[in-house]
Amino acid sequence: SHYARGERKEVFEKSNAFQPPARVSMNTKARRKRVQLILNGKVAANDALRAAVARQRKAGHRIQVRVTWEKGDARRFVSEADKVDLLIAAGGDGTVNEVLHGLMDMPTVSRPSLGIVPLGTANDFAIACGIPRNPEKALALCMRGAEVRIDVGKANDHWFINAASSGFGAEITATTSPDLKRLLGPAAYTVMGAILAINLHHYQGRLILPNREITGNGPVAIVGNGRQTGGGIKVAPRACIDDGLLDVLVVRPISPTALLAAARELQQLPPDGEYVSYWQTPWLEVHSEEAIPVNLDGEPLRFSTVRYEAVPRAISLIVPPNCQLLSQRRRLKG
Repeated sequence: SHYARGERKEVFEKSNAFQPPARVSMNTKARRKRVQLILNGKVAANDALRAAVARQRKAGHRIQVRVTWEKGDARRFVSEADKVDLLIAAGGDGTVNEVLHGLMDMPTVSRPSLGIVPLGTANDFAIACGIPRNPEKALALCMRGAEVRIDVGKANDHWFINAASSGFGAEITATTSPDLKRLLGPAAYTVMGAILAINLHHYQGRLILPNREITGNGPVAIVGNGRQTGGGIKVAPRACIDDGLLDVLVVRPISPTALLAAARELQQLPPDGEYVSYWQTPWLEVHSEEAIPVNLDGEPLRFSTVRYEAVPRAISLIVPPNCQLLSQRRRLKG
């Protein structure tokens, strides 16, 4: 059976979920005295970043660089960072996620601000934020940009800053080899997606939200704090990182004859469509009879039961002016 469409009512009133407006700190010069840049070892030979760090040091910034060797290093480096004002994650979505885990291990008041220099394949979160791909510009933003309190997502005891995709969406990333990702770039996800679509596995499950419960099967469920995943695919176009809500996209099984109707719904994002449902909620639970593959910020995991929740104003992120992931009233002018 497909996911039932249920009652037509909003999952959660946005006004109840909004936190008080965060104070945006524009006085960055006095605060960022001690900076640690955590660099993914796979991109440690990046000459542009090396030159950018040298330039910022010459300008008087104290930047310590630590390079990861294996999984878990970035999280450990965060725990070892002493009296640091700013932590910069230089790498892809996975590096950012590891640094996030390190930050969330710390008490809220002790967490340094987070800056991002996107050096991975997809860099979905950074690109959606408007953070420059150019290492020199991204590092300059980290040193001089404004910071804002943002939400992070939680999936059981794991954290995510961008998105969790379960079912089909997670399998795409888990089955995409690093070599293919390097060769094709973000298109790799789409190519692998087309191959997997032939043998799409439908996961039987139950979704529980604050005011509805849905049972049935479907190949894709996306839970977004950010807006895009899979190398630029906008899966949660209404998401904001400061609204206290997660955006949920569910896609039910689609027959070849229904592709046009489903595509139309994907553009409209109705709360109770025939093939597509889109909600905004502070939390949801997914219960399944089998372990479902879940991809958290690029890291493949498996859950049979998972509770997702938005943790409001959890960390401070350095963002560019007019960051599109901030709610309209919080957007910073350049």
